[in-house]
Formats: sequence, structure tokens, C-alpha cells
Amino acid sequence: MNASESGQGNRDDSVQAHRGASHADRRALLATCVTAVVRSADVIRDGAARRSSLKWESKSTFDFVSDVDRASEAALAEVIASRHPDATLLAEEGSPDANSATGLVFVADPLDGTTNFLHGVPWYAVSIAALIDGVVVAGAIINAATGELFTATLGGGARRAGEAMHVSATTEPSRSLIATGFPFSSDEEIDRYIPMLPAIMRATSGLRRNGAAALDLADVACGRYDAFFELRLLPWDLAAGVLMVGEAGGVVTTLDGAPCPVAETSILAANPSMHAWMLKTLHT
Repeated sequence: MNASESGQGNRDDSVQAHRGASHADRRALLATCVTAVVRSADVIRDGAARRSSLKWESKSTFDFVSDVDRASEAALAEVIASRHPDATLLAEEGSPDANSATGLVFVADPLDGTTNFLHGVPWYAVSIAALIDGVVVAGAIINAATGELFTATLGGGARRAGEAMHVSATTEPSRSLIATGFPFSSDEEIDRYIPMLPAIMRATSGLRRNGAAALDLADVACGRYDAFFELRLLPWDLAAGVLMVGEAGGVVTTLDGAPCPVAETSILAANPSMHAWMLKTLHT
């Protein structure tokens, strides 16, 4: 079985296993996700208007947080608590160690692309996904700078601004545009990452690094990028985006070709043809 077949099989198994969560249930959870990201995006836009006075804090080397991140997460939490008081929130700033494997859990990044935001680069997002017993059943991502909204439900497809979206039909690497994320916290990851680039850069029409993984995944889902890969992401970086790519007809795995978990992991998301090529090329 190839990676594309495996990815489709995993998706079908997930849909089958969660028929107990009806279409209406999934739509209700999606409505919560949409309300939450829209509310948080409003908070972020308010923060952008006073960006010059914001204080940065360093969580670790090159990893920043501001009051806007925390206010955005508070807005997410308020929406979720008002609609699903028994749900758990797993989020980057306030509850990064919550258990996502059991019950109803929302996995959220209140500001993906904080460094972009702090520098005034208009490419940052809010991302949230609803999981039932560890399986993503609904998700939403909003570009907080532009208002562009992406949504998906398990078995219900993926949408951009309400219209159905699909991964690209590109099959030729020479016509492909690839997105990536640079390692930023480990010298070992940099040493592993750099040798991957020449083969991709020589064979494709371009390689992009925009600094917000949730938006990179959304852009794979809507066909702007033909593939996206990164050595290490965290659950809130990828939960909603993985669902979107799968529902848009793409394939998402780790860089080793295994099913992509909602956990700290490597990731490769692409249309089926480019996924197969990327997986081979990254291991050449």
C-alpha cells in the first residue's frame, strides 16, 4: 500500500469510527471553531493597532509570546466554555500539556506566526480543531491579517470562504511550488534539514517559507502550494490543517511516511502525486 492509499484508508477508518458523532454534531463543533477563531482574530487585529507598544517575552530562544497571544487564547477559551463546558482546551500558551486523547478536546493555536505579527508581517493566524477521543472531526483556520477563513469537517469536505476547496492537480515537480518551515530551536534539526533542500530546489519551481504552519497547510488544502514539509510541529500547529488537507483530497504523513498524529511530529502534506515524489526525494 502506498502513502496515498494509506492516508485515504486512515481517513475512511476515522469517519467510520466516529459515525456516533453525527453530521449535525460535527457541524455544531465547526460552528464553535469558527466563532472562536473569528473572535480571536478580532483580538489580534486590536493588538496589531498597538503593536509598537507591545512587550515581547521569550519562551525559549527565538520563540516569542506577547499579551496578544494570551488575550487571543482567553477569547478562544471563553467561546469554548460557553458552548461546551465539559470540553478540554489544549492550547499553546495556557494549557499545552492537556490530554487530547479522551473525550471532547479543542486543540488551538491562538496566534500562529507570532514573530510575523510582532514585526508587522501580515501573515499570522488562529487555528483550532475539535477532537473526539483523539480524532479530529472539525477545524477552522483564519488568517487574522486578511480575514480569510478555512474550515473542514471529518467526512464533510473542506472549504475556503464557504466554497469547496481541493488540493492541486500538479503532477510534475518542475511545475510545483513547495512550502516549508525552517528549524529554529535546535542546531541538530538545522544540520538535518539543510541537506534536504538542494534536490527540492533543483527540481521544483520554488520553495517558500512564510512562518505560519497553519496557513501553509490551509494553502496546500486550497491548491496554492503543492506540498508542505517541516521537521517538527506541535499539536496546535497542525491539528486543523491536517484535517483540511485530508478533506481536500491530499495526503498527510510524517516525513517517514507514517500516519501523522496530533502530537509533536514531523509532517509532509501534499497532493497525492507530489506526496509520493516528496517522500522519495526527502529520503534520497
